[in-house]
Amino acid sequence: MSSVAYILRGCRASPSSSLLLSCTTTNTSRSFSALSFSPSPFSFPSSSEKLHKVHPFLRMEHFWTGSSIAKTKIKGLVEHLKEYGVIKSKNVAEVMETIDRGLFVPEGNPAYVDSPMPIGYNATISAPHMHASCLELLEEHLQPGMRALDVGSGTGYLTACFAMMVGPQGRAIGIEHIPELVAFSIDNINKSAAAPLLKGGSLSVHAADGRLGWPELAPYDAIHVGAAASEIPPALLEQLKPGGRMVIPVGNIFQDLKVVDKNLDGSINIRNEASVRYVPLTSRAAQLRE
Repeated sequence: MSSVAYILRGCRASPSSSLLLSCTTTNTSRSFSALSFSPSPFSFPSSSEKLHKVHPFLRMEHFWTGSSIAKTKIKGLVEHLKEYGVIKSKNVAEVMETIDRGLFVPEGNPAYVDSPMPIGYNATISAPHMHASCLELLEEHLQPGMRALDVGSGTGYLTACFAMMVGPQGRAIGIEHIPELVAFSIDNINKSAAAPLLKGGSLSVHAADGRLGWPELAPYDAIHVGAAASEIPPALLEQLKPGGRMVIPVGNIFQDLKVVDKNLDGSINIRNEASVRYVPLTSRAAQLRE
């Protein structure tokens, strides 16, 4: 259920080229000018090929992961997002520098480019500016000791970020309905700075239908959904803690990133943050058919 996502409010976006130009968020006057760089000239293989047959120059970036070159690339990406007003908080900047995106992108993809990347099974890892936007929206609900649910966790990147923010006294749960991606995400997390949290049990990833949430550890202070629902799943609303927040794309052809706040009395406030484009929140069988 991991998604390709573009902020579309006041902008031009091209899913085929992964290029995002002249974008403006709904709650700020800042513009995202050319946030996504030029697409790779190399085509990516299908999920059945496991994304292993790639151009040798792209393959090299995978070997840089964890090196000083990778750290420089990560810092440059974060600075880029700060410059354009996507990252505003110190906590979001720190977690995106700590969790190396290169560990969560299949080999051969340029991990530090601000663009969505294919991860197989008709899914993608969202562009860094979308991850940053969602982290910013949820930051106050990702404080140490809190609980977070990541629906459609894909390669595990955002789940790992959540875990780092809530810490060992909190809980971060990833839900992904493709078992192969669950296994891939656990391998990725084990290579990352979030590995101790996975081993300690405060971070976990499960193969399940994300539309049903994960009631075993509900309620959640923060819920993130990485695919577009036709309507907000009732189970997720039920599992959202009073005082908590959910960020979820909703819609079919036209989609809005909605911010859902549950008040202490249980009432719900919903606002539109931006127009976006995500893959649909659907069943495993339907996703694989696509």
